[in-house]
Amino acid sequence: MSDIEPIPAFGAALADTARLLRRRFDQRLRFTGSTRAQWHAIFKISKQEGVKQAELAEVLEVEPITLTRLLDRMGDGGWVERKPDPTDRRARLLYLTDKAREALVPMRLVVDEIYEEALAGISPAERAELVRILSKIRANLSDRTAQPDDQTGQGAGKGDHHE
Repeated sequence: MSDIEPIPAFGAALADTARLLRRRFDQRLRFTGSTRAQWHAIFKISKQEGVKQAELAEVLEVEPITLTRLLDRMGDGGWVERKPDPTDRRARLLYLTDKAREALVPMRLVVDEIYEEALAGISPAERAELVRILSKIRANLSDRTAQPDDQTGQGAGKGDHHE
């Protein structure tokens, strides 16, 4: 057992902050006619054009069928193209359309504005420390195998989410 006591408000503060960020993104993205999930996919695809659909589902932590439906809507909206993978006839590779590429710059500005709003009054050193700490927490939660619960002896899996 650790000598460090848990911070009771940690989970609530983190969940509330994430919820408020999601709400702000939804409010600010309404003008694009796209959803936050679609923009998240666009940003991820922009970093790795030609990514396989299955790999993107893993990165976004969504079920493949959920991503397929999202990509169907994005394709209908003219945001992404799916092309056959020349090395695997079952796989599809994802590419942004010119429409999506042109929208990335103004969207990046919106994202930056939201982050500036969220981080107002926090010094550059504090921002760096916040990112370092959150990165460490993410690594702690994603790198460990299932640990037994103190009461039940059953571990929480990597994919378990509690808010």
